[in-house]
Amino acid sequence: MIKRTAAIKRDTRETKIQLSLNIDGRGDYNIKTGIAFLDHMLGLFAKHGLFDLEIKAKGDLDVDIHHTNEDVGICLGQAFDRALADKKGIKRFAGAGVPMDEALARITLDISGRPLLYITVDKTVKLPLRNKKGYSFEDAKHFLRSFCQHAGINAHIDILAGEDLHHILEALFKALARALDTATKIDPRIKGIPSTKGRI
Repeated sequence: MIKRTAAIKRDTRETKIQLSLNIDGRGDYNIKTGIAFLDHMLGLFAKHGLFDLEIKAKGDLDVDIHHTNEDVGICLGQAFDRALADKKGIKRFAGAGVPMDEALARITLDISGRPLLYITVDKTVKLPLRNKKGYSFEDAKHFLRSFCQHAGINAHIDILAGEDLHHILEALFKALARALDTATKIDPRIKGIPSTKGRI
């Protein structure tokens, strides 16, 4: 089997990022973005998706987390796109729901080459603006939008329940991991690229 790995380097006036990914890993990770909460979420993502992931990022955190948060999402998306190459044999579609205490998140995705992030939040969800460490739901949306854009993924996310932002985002990142683990798997019944167009 061809190794599905990628190494990404991004060097701008705002951030310097080095990232390596092995899709067919064991869930090993070493993540240092300078944003502790994002490190935690990406560690969960790697562990539950069984992706080997290493990220070292330095950004202008003295300004705010915006650039680092966005650029790590960009690099992770580029890594998945590069590691999957022409997408031959992948299952492509997947969905997963994950509970975390009172929170429940569900994601359905398509590695389609036509990126979109669509999020709905149930009206019963008591969504706080940010957690105690300052990472907000908008920060998570920004990260995920950057990731989907550069991975070529159409993702529909439903936040079905929750009162604690940490729990909501933990359920979300775990659900993303589980769905991506399934969608990126090789199915021996699929011959070539899983699209009637002949390409993704």
